[in-house]
Amino acid sequence: MNILNYLQRIGRALMVPVATLPAAAILVGVGYWIDPTGWGADNELAALLITSGNAILDNMGMLFAIGIAYGMSKDKDGAAALAGLIGFIVVMKLCSPAAVAMIKGIPIEEIPKAFSKINNQFVGILVGVFSAELYNRYSSVELPQALSFFSGRRLVPILNSFLMIVVSFILMFVWPIVYDWLVAFGESITNLGSVGAGLYAFFNRLLILIGLHHALNSVFWFDVAGINDIPNFLGGQKSIEAGTAVMGITGRYQAGFFPIMMFGLPGAALAIYHCARPENRAKVAGIMMAGAFAAFFTGVTEPLEFSFMFVAPVLYVLHAIMTGISVYIAAAMHWIAGFGFSAGFVDMLLSSRNPLAVHWYMLIPQGLVFFCLYYVVFRFTIKKFNLMTPGRELSATNETDGYDIDMAKKESNSAGSIQEKAHQYIAAVGGSDNLTNVDSCITRLRLSVNDSSLVNEQLVKHLGASGVIRLNKQSVQIIVGTRAELISNMMKEILKTGYVAAAKVTLKSEADVLVEKEDEPAGKPILTLIAPVTGELVKLEDVPDEAFSSKLVGDGIAIRPTSNIIFAPVAGTVVKIFDTNHAVCIETDSGIEIIIHIGIDTVSLNGTGFERLVEEGEKVKIGHPLLKLDLDYLNAHAKSMVSPVIISNIDDYVGVKILTKGNVIANKSDLFQVMQ
Repeated sequence: MNILNYLQRIGRALMVPVATLPAAAILVGVGYWIDPTGWGADNELAALLITSGNAILDNMGMLFAIGIAYGMSKDKDGAAALAGLIGFIVVMKLCSPAAVAMIKGIPIEEIPKAFSKINNQFVGILVGVFSAELYNRYSSVELPQALSFFSGRRLVPILNSFLMIVVSFILMFVWPIVYDWLVAFGESITNLGSVGAGLYAFFNRLLILIGLHHALNSVFWFDVAGINDIPNFLGGQKSIEAGTAVMGITGRYQAGFFPIMMFGLPGAALAIYHCARPENRAKVAGIMMAGAFAAFFTGVTEPLEFSFMFVAPVLYVLHAIMTGISVYIAAAMHWIAGFGFSAGFVDMLLSSRNPLAVHWYMLIPQGLVFFCLYYVVFRFTIKKFNLMTPGRELSATNETDGYDIDMAKKESNSAGSIQEKAHQYIAAVGGSDNLTNVDSCITRLRLSVNDSSLVNEQLVKHLGASGVIRLNKQSVQIIVGTRAELISNMMKEILKTGYVAAAKVTLKSEADVLVEKEDEPAGKPILTLIAPVTGELVKLEDVPDEAFSSKLVGDGIAIRPTSNIIFAPVAGTVVKIFDTNHAVCIETDSGIEIIIHIGIDTVSLNGTGFERLVEEGEKVKIGHPLLKLDLDYLNAHAKSMVSPVIISNIDDYVGVKILTKGNVIANKSDLFQVMQ
C-alpha cells in the first residue's frame, strides 16, 4: 500500500473520534447558554452539561487511540478498539513523569516537560495505528489447544500490552525530540499570526481533493503541535483559567470558515444556478439549494465543492484562496467563533455564549460580503472562460433524460431506500468482481477496486453522487453526502449475502439516437489509432462481454486476431500491464487512455499464452511490439479471442469515428479516430 492510501486510511479513521466532538460542543454550548456568566457556578444543570462536555474534550487522546484502532481495523471489531484502549493506558502509565523518573533513576524535577504532555492526540494516533496493524495481522492466529481460549481476537489486546511496553521505552528517548519539533512547528505557525491561519485554511481546502485535510486539521485543531484550537475553545472559561486559551486568539483557526460555509459557498451556488442553461435550471436549482442548505446550517460543504471541483478546477483554486483570505480577516480582526462539528449556523449559535467567542456576530456581515464576492467571482469566471459548471453542458451530452438502468434490483427493495441505493452503487462501480473493500467518512464512499476504469462515473452521478475521485488504479472515492456511512454499511451487508453484477447501462436520449443515425460523432479528430494486430474487425456491441458491449469501460472497436504480435496503436507511455499479460494500457502525452484487451475472460489463463515485450512505465512509439501471443493455445482455451481496443476515458471527448470495416493489417490499417 502506498503512503497516500495509508494516510487516507488514517484520515478516515480520524472521523470516528472526531464524530464525538458535536456531542461535546452541544453539551458545553448549551451549558454556556444556561449560565453565560457563571459557566456552571450558578446553575447545577449548566455545571452538569459543561462538565460532561469537558469529559470528552479532556480525553481526546484516548478517544483517538480507540477510534483509530477501530476505524483502521479490517472488520471494525470491538477487540481492535479494546486493544487501542489498553495500549493507550499502558503508554500513559509508563511515560508519566513519575514512571520515567523511576525507570531512568533521575529526580522528577529533571524530567523533560514533554512527558507532562504525553496525554495528547498525537500519541493517541500513534497508539491507534499500532493497535490496528496488530489486530489486522494477528486477529486470526490460532494458538495450541491448551491456550485456545486466547486465540484470535482475544490475543490482540494481550499482544498490544506487550508491544506498548516496547513503544513506551522508545518514546522515553524519542518523545522529547518529537514533542520539541511539534511545538516548534506549532509556534512557527502561531508566530505567523493571522497569516498563518490564512495559509492553513488555504491548504485545508486544497487537501479535500485527496482526503488528507483531516490530517492537516489534527495539527491545528487538536493537541498535536501544541495548538489544540477546538478543545481549548470549547473549554471556554475553564481554558481561560488554565491559561490554555487567550481571548481573541483561541478559535482563529476556525472562525473564518463560518463566512465561507454559511455565506460564500451558497453565493457560489447561486452563481452556478444563474449561469446554467435555461432548460437545465430546474434540475440545477434542486442540487444547488440542497448543497447551500447543508453548507449554511451544518457546514457540510462537499456536495457543493465537488459540483465544480473537477469540471472547473480554476473555481476551486479561487475558492481555496478566498477561504484563506476569510480566515485571515477573521483572525486579524479578532472576530472569533468556534465549532464542534463544522462552521455552520448550528455551531455558530451554540458557540455564541462561549466567553471565548469575541465579536462573533461580525462574522455575519463578513459572510454577507463573501456571499457577494463569491457570486461575482464565480459568475464572472464561469462566463469569461465558458466553464462547464453544472447545467452548462449541452443537452447532447447530458444523459439524464431517457436513462434506462438495469441494476438487477431486488424485488423487496423499495424505491429510494438505502438498500436499493447501495445495491446500485455496487453495480455502478463494476459489481462484486471489481469491488474489494468498502469504507466511508462523513460524506464519501472510500472504495478499493481491482480497476478504477470500470467505475461508471456518469452512472454514479446519475445515482445522486456529487463527484468521483480516481486516486489511482485501485482507489476511488464517491461523494454521496451525509448518508455515506449508511450506504457504506449496507454495501458491506449486500456483498456478504450475495453477488452483484456490474450495471448494464443503456442511453436512450434523443441525442444518442441522433448519433446512432449519423454513424459518426461531431467534432474534429485529435488522434488516429492504427491496428495493433492483424485480424477481423468486430463491432464493440458484438463483443461477448457486457462490460465492453455496453461500452461501460469505454468506446472503440474489437479485433479477432490472426497474427501473434500486438503492436502499440499510438505513441505514449505503458501505464499498466496486467500480471497475467492479457491487457495493456497506454496513455498518450495528451492524456488519452487506450486499453488493448486480448480476448474475453483470458485473465483466467493466468498468463499462459502471453509473453510480455515491454514493461510498465516504458515509452513506446507507434508500432512498438507490446505482447507476443501463442494463438494456437489461446484459440483452444480462451472463451473468445475477440479483443477490444478502447478509449477508457472517452467521457472526456465527443466519441470515436471508425475508419474501416472488414479486415485490418497490423501497423498499416487505420483503426479509428478520437474526436473532440
